[in-house]
Amino acid sequence: FGDDEFGRMLVDILKINGVDHSGVCFDEHARTALAFVTLKKNGEREFMFYRNPSADMLLKESELNLGLITSGRIFHYGSISLISEPCRSAHLAAMKAARQAGLLLSYDPNVRLPLWPSADAAREGIKSIWNEADFIK
Repeated sequence: FGDDEFGRMLVDILKINGVDHSGVCFDEHARTALAFVTLKKNGEREFMFYRNPSADMLLKESELNLGLITSGRIFHYGSISLISEPCRSAHLAAMKAARQAGLLLSYDPNVRLPLWPSADAAREGIKSIWNEADFIK
């Protein structure tokens, strides 16, 4: 999260609901990403993102809490963190650590084309880790 009011509010919500937040990192140089979701008249969702760059995009491999990651049973991830560096390398390192620790890998591709440079880049990025997952949403 960004070290901002929104990021701190989200961590407070985790705390209030008894969710372990010990792995949360705050970035003092970037804001917490925002995603607005609206419902169109036809019932389809429409997404609008504010993140350029946001704290999640700047996560580095050196900031990963591998002890926390490998202490679980399932490691769940999406594809948005594959879009750019350094987050992509951190994502891949977390997956590798989880797999080596014997965790199940759960993948939600969560396709958000406006965030990718192109549809081809999205397809390539999303498929690049497809075969690593034990479960795909």
